[in-house]
Amino acid sequence: MRLQILSTEHWSLLASRSLAWNESFSRAGMFLTTLSGAIVALGLVGGATGFGDAFTLFALVILPVVLFIGVATWIRLGASNYHEALCVIGMNRIRAAYLQLAPDLDRYFVMSAHDDFPGIGVTMGVQPGGGRGFWLLQMLAGTPTVVAILDSVLVAAIAAIAALHFRAPPATIILVGVAGFVIALAVSRWYVQRGIDQLQAGLHPLFPTPGANRSDS
Repeated sequence: MRLQILSTEHWSLLASRSLAWNESFSRAGMFLTTLSGAIVALGLVGGATGFGDAFTLFALVILPVVLFIGVATWIRLGASNYHEALCVIGMNRIRAAYLQLAPDLDRYFVMSAHDDFPGIGVTMGVQPGGGRGFWLLQMLAGTPTVVAILDSVLVAAIAAIAALHFRAPPATIILVGVAGFVIALAVSRWYVQRGIDQLQAGLHPLFPTPGANRSDS
């Protein structure tokens, strides 16, 4: 009966993790499709209007809509990643329960049976031995980071086009665009770090990796 309960919960977490992945890819694909369509539309309108006032007005209408979709996608991707981390923690704990029931099966397990950050990294496929650097590279290559950078570029474009619409000098337009990009990227970095800190504060490993210390996570 215990094994059946654990197996049912394991498959439930696996299905929930799969749904989170599917939603992440679907939302990211929807955002990229919308962004591509908006760029094509801007190119057509710009060619027809000579990139004048009509183009800037059209851009200031369409780009904020795309930015809204991008920000909503990025927030949802963060929630999906958090959900996936919880599922991985749960599955690792269930593997630990399996090993308590049958310790001799340890050599057949590829994924981790430890619910601390090194154990989560093993199950998520983070390469071992790199410490915090591999986690940072994993985050940099992740879909949420890509979406966050595209959102920051959109903020920069909106700010620069708004400055252009008000006849600002070229140097000011460039400065406004760079400032918008940096501010948007800094806000997204702060939001992500807050989520990581909350996960670390709420994580109380029941089955820590032997020999692991906090610096490894």
